[in-house]
Amino acid sequence: MKPEVYRVAERYSLPVTLVADQWMRIPEDGRVTLIVVERNFDAADDRIAELAGPDAIVVTADIPLAARALERGAAALSHTGRVFTEDNIGDTLATRNLLADLRGAGEQTAGPPPFSARDRSAFLQSLDALVHAVKRKLEGR
Repeated sequence: MKPEVYRVAERYSLPVTLVADQWMRIPEDGRVTLIVVERNFDAADDRIAELAGPDAIVVTADIPLAARALERGAAALSHTGRVFTEDNIGDTLATRNLLADLRGAGEQTAGPPPFSARDRSAFLQSLDALVHAVKRKLEGR
């Protein structure tokens, strides 16, 4: 989803920060920053959560990270366009944990469905809506 994020950020002149445990190619655009963290378990998630705040939109498929972002006042969005909220994150975490427990007990569970054009479209629509919501929130300060 990085190319889509870059396009939306360019449209609205917004900064983008990527956090990873290794270098990656990023656009040669002053708005895009890469932070490389140590290769420790959850180091990238910890740094993302640390950076998250009321003016941030965190794009992640990691549900615990989405919960941490919400706790910090950030918006959280999955790559499929699902907006995580205070109202749905508890159930989402519970479902994730239940499925992890079932897999740990040897149960075969279905993985995520293949990523589709519909997911890409939903992501872009949700990202655009979140950008507008964050801008309204910031203007109201």
